[in-house]
Amino acid sequence: MSFPIRSPRDRVRSIAVFGRILDKIRLQAKEGKLPEGYHLGLIAGSRTFDDRICKLLNVEFEALQARTLEGGTDEEILEWCFQTGRKPDIEHIEIFNGFMEKRGWNDVATPGFIKQKAEAGLADRDDIVTFFDLMDVEEGRKP
Repeated sequence: MSFPIRSPRDRVRSIAVFGRILDKIRLQAKEGKLPEGYHLGLIAGSRTFDDRICKLLNVEFEALQARTLEGGTDEEILEWCFQTGRKPDIEHIEIFNGFMEKRGWNDVATPGFIKQKAEAGLADRDDIVTFFDLMDVEEGRKP
């Protein structure tokens, strides 16, 4: 069985993480809760991947959530974000993706990454160096 939430590496019209957030929104609506350890939306005092996507697209998470639950393809929902918020140019998307893909590797998020990796029982895995790697391994994919 494949995991119901796609890899953060999977892209919708070149943007990493976006599809994963839509998966989480849909799964929460369908099942009433996400798997343990997953969160949806914004967490007070913390910058989440959901928050970063919303900042990139200049949309409120609650609005993205509502639009997603109206239905439509990932591409249609992303187009709605572009029209409602902003459409970043290819250079901003490239910078965003690079930042997100490396999150946890030698940056201010490293302490949190190390803690989460240890909590997952994966502290000895040298091949897991970013949050993307950690998510993929926890969900049965190769880093």
